[in-house]
Amino acid sequence: MTEHLTEHTPAPAEPGPEPMATVTFLHPTPTTVPPMPSEPPTVGPDNRTVVLETARVILDKPTPAPAPVVGRVEKVDLDDFDADAPLVPAWMYSAEGWAAWAGVFYRARRRDFRRWVRRQPTQRGHVRQFGRGVRRTHEWVVGFEGVRVQSAAHTAHVLTREAKLAARHARFTPRILGTKKELAMKATEKATKAAEEAVLLHKKAKKDRNRARNLRAGVAYGPPLTAIGTGYVMAGGLGLAAGLLSTFAGGAFVGRKPYDEEADWTSDWRSLGDGDRMTAPMLDATFRAAKVIGSEETLGVVQMPMLDARGAWTAVLDLPPGVPAKKAIRATDELAAAFGVEEAQVSVAKRGRAGRIELYVSRELPFTQDPVPGPLLALESPANFWGRISIGPDVRGIHQSISVVERSGLIGGEPGAGKSGSGNTILLAAALDPRVILHLADGKGGGDLEPFEPLCEAYEGDADPEAFDKMLDDELRDMKARYALLKKLGRRKVTEELADKYPELRQKLLWVDELMLYTTDDEYGKKITRKLRNLVSRGRAAGIITFCATQKPGSDVVDTSLRDLLSIRWALRCTTPEASDTILGKGAAASGYSAKTIQSEMRGAGLLWAEGTNPTMVRADFYDDNQVTALIERATEWRRAAGTLPKAPLRLIDQLTALADEGDEDAAVFAKVLSCFFVEDIAARQRAVNGGMDREKAEEEITVDWLPGQVILDYLKSQYVPVTAEKLAALIIRTDEEKAKRLWGEKGSRLAGYPLARVEAAATTRFGLTA
Repeated sequence: MTEHLTEHTPAPAEPGPEPMATVTFLHPTPTTVPPMPSEPPTVGPDNRTVVLETARVILDKPTPAPAPVVGRVEKVDLDDFDADAPLVPAWMYSAEGWAAWAGVFYRARRRDFRRWVRRQPTQRGHVRQFGRGVRRTHEWVVGFEGVRVQSAAHTAHVLTREAKLAARHARFTPRILGTKKELAMKATEKATKAAEEAVLLHKKAKKDRNRARNLRAGVAYGPPLTAIGTGYVMAGGLGLAAGLLSTFAGGAFVGRKPYDEEADWTSDWRSLGDGDRMTAPMLDATFRAAKVIGSEETLGVVQMPMLDARGAWTAVLDLPPGVPAKKAIRATDELAAAFGVEEAQVSVAKRGRAGRIELYVSRELPFTQDPVPGPLLALESPANFWGRISIGPDVRGIHQSISVVERSGLIGGEPGAGKSGSGNTILLAAALDPRVILHLADGKGGGDLEPFEPLCEAYEGDADPEAFDKMLDDELRDMKARYALLKKLGRRKVTEELADKYPELRQKLLWVDELMLYTTDDEYGKKITRKLRNLVSRGRAAGIITFCATQKPGSDVVDTSLRDLLSIRWALRCTTPEASDTILGKGAAASGYSAKTIQSEMRGAGLLWAEGTNPTMVRADFYDDNQVTALIERATEWRRAAGTLPKAPLRLIDQLTALADEGDEDAAVFAKVLSCFFVEDIAARQRAVNGGMDREKAEEEITVDWLPGQVILDYLKSQYVPVTAEKLAALIIRTDEEKAKRLWGEKGSRLAGYPLARVEAAATTRFGLTA
């Protein structure tokens, strides 16, 4: 019999072979349901036939067919669609679909923007591309015609010089030689013609080069300028922006391809001196090239390279383990060569510990700019020489100062290095402190120290070794008196409070310029060296500060026993490392501190070794002559107000008058004799003026240096000083030549008299005075 199974109708269980499986239809197909049988089916004799009783009522309408069996695959023809119907994505039919699409689009654009931002610092960045495009365009415009121009110029210069020499030779060849003169003239004509042709070729090469460059420049720069100008004229600012953007796009397109390693010929030689930035890889490569670190070693960057306010590069670096800082300091010359700069532009200093250095590379040669006004010009009150003294800026522009209390110093350098200007920084600081006693000795005999003379209590400006030897005797006596007072007070050394309380213990500055002249003198050189060494070694605690300046303080100029006692060393420009070592000490140049590296343009700069373990490159504060004069005038006012301005030396007549006031009759006679010369000098000038001579000229030219004895006796009598001719002759002993008679007066009488020089010599010898 036939069975009709519906959806979800299980097969009847019977003891047959296997039950029937349930079938699910995916695609219904319309069918006709057969009518139910009117009678029940008969049962077979084997009792194994299953009779299905149907209790379902089948409606007359058709029923959907069951779904197809799961796993059944039906073939679909993808080309079977309506060609006129639009292809519309499903996501466009709902707001959720639009939102999803918008999110995908936003994330994609954001990733693109981030990718673009990361690309810009690389060689593929648009700015880099535009830069390469501009560079390539410029190189194309410049071309290679310049080589021809340079070659033609060189040839023209050589031939022109030869023509000049030939013309000179022909000019000074005498005509008497005949044939040689003619040959010289022909050679001159030939050389001149060749030179003229070379000059014409040079001009033609320049003209061709300019024509080719102008043509290429029009082709390269014409379209961008036209686009920018037309855009601005047609659409204003918007058109200008469009023109600039199109120009930028064009340049970026030209430079879209970066230089590869083979084509970039600049990568091998460009360095810090060519304008490159200082980076960590550059530092590693530089220190390896200078043999400071090994080929496999790297530097530890403590402070990344950066530009300071002066446009110089600075960095703090840690050297590899086992490499001391002094190795980098000694290799300053090699580092400068690797950086592509001058040695004076590189400064390497120890920073904190043995393996850490501070690197400073200035963009330009330091200390070549015009100096700024020194800080002493801004003082409104007296300076304090007990405190720190301003010296000048270092290569970083940081102002350096030192303390000279209980110190002594040595300044050295070649002629023209700036010793006088450097010394002014210390001398002016001492002069502006009214409490400081100035004793100066000018071994040069020039005028460098002359402006300070009115402020000095002792001054030797004639470069006289004998006078300086006597000055040192006075210094040693003063040092002994200072120590006696300190011993009486129970003190070990002079302090500022003690010096303010006792004027005898005020600070004293002994400045010796051009020490070489004094120490190399045959008669007084060894004495001066011994006394100066005694003063430097013992005078510090007594408040005596000694500074010496000389060109090359070698052992033949300054004994090493004296030179080693001078603790402050200032080495200005020197010609050799050995000369620098004589100032800074043996081994300083080998350690990387040599004044030979100072260029001639760096006037006033030097290595100052005053405090710390290493010298520092410093440029002394500069004061011109007008500023020095103004500061000395200010110092004079402050010293006058403080009562420490040295008194001017008394004239001989005033010294004699002072002795006469004390009761010395012979001193009174000498004083009146000198007064007689003074009166006659005025009278002689007045007679000259009455005779028609100009008064200024009379004061310059008319002097009375000899007087008759009778004139002197008459004057003494009028001044109530009765002296006989015999007594006057006994006081003023003359030579036979000085006793000779001379013409005197309008009548021309021949009289015996006394020279002024003999009177002054007799007075100074008799009473121990100074004229």
